[in-house]
Amino acid sequence: MTLNELRYIVAVARERHFGRAAEACHVSQPTLSVAVKKLEDELGIRLFERRKGDISVTPIGEQVIGQAQRVLEEASGLRQIAAQGKDQLAGPLRLGAIYTIGPYLLPNLIPRLADAAPNMPLVVEENYTAVLSERLKQGDLDVIIISLPFEEPGLRTLPLYEEPFVLLIPSSHPFNQRKRVDVDKLSKEDVLLLGSGHCFRDQVLEICPDCLGKSSEGHPRQTMEGSSLETIRYMVASGLGVTVLPCTAAGAERFSERLLEIRRFSGKSPSRVVALAWRKSFPRPEAVNLLRETIQACRLSCTRNVKK
Repeated sequence: MTLNELRYIVAVARERHFGRAAEACHVSQPTLSVAVKKLEDELGIRLFERRKGDISVTPIGEQVIGQAQRVLEEASGLRQIAAQGKDQLAGPLRLGAIYTIGPYLLPNLIPRLADAAPNMPLVVEENYTAVLSERLKQGDLDVIIISLPFEEPGLRTLPLYEEPFVLLIPSSHPFNQRKRVDVDKLSKEDVLLLGSGHCFRDQVLEICPDCLGKSSEGHPRQTMEGSSLETIRYMVASGLGVTVLPCTAAGAERFSERLLEIRRFSGKSPSRVVALAWRKSFPRPEAVNLLRETIQACRLSCTRNVKK
């Protein structure tokens, strides 16, 4: 049994395809296939069910591959310790962030972190929560920034800050005459939403379940979706509807005041808690702690840091 064989089975489990797994591991498909079969013979079990055009992991294979991932991670930790002289703040940190956080946090975070840990550059990836979670568990990322609730076996989470939601409206909208807006009023509006897969979309629908479906008059509601918060901002500016945004993403100052306005919600504003998540076995806890401290030191406008 070798580390390369363990890498191969983890890659096959991730890709569900021998060819793509071989490409990801930078070896030929025959080389990978032979190594996987050799490991199965050595263990005396079938790790994968092979059908034409389809690869699936057997139940016992799931357990073996999970352990293989942990072994690879420990081996990587040994290399990091040896190469960095036990300096946990040396070497790249692979950071993932969901789409509704990255563009608004990273411009503040990266220069601060570069000053605090000049030998720890960030390798950044933006994606959906579900994708980042899988890449974190597979060892492709070291730490991710997500929105709570988030619970996954084998992972730790640590809250960073609470961020209220705000309402973004065209400046010609009647809501412009109010200082604050009741959340209940959204059910009568055309609310622009992110597409499926974004956790922020789900959070908006939690506070406004009637923002999909039919209007109060029984007519089908006009539902428009954007691929990013920036796209939705432009759609609101053009007068297509209103939207709910995390306060750090509101950014009405990016347009002329005649196009957009921001309004707070009445009463206790809906909000989200942004957090870090990482594997319990990740060998660089000092890097995680520094990342948390640096993010909280950014003190993004309208957010409130959360204590441990």
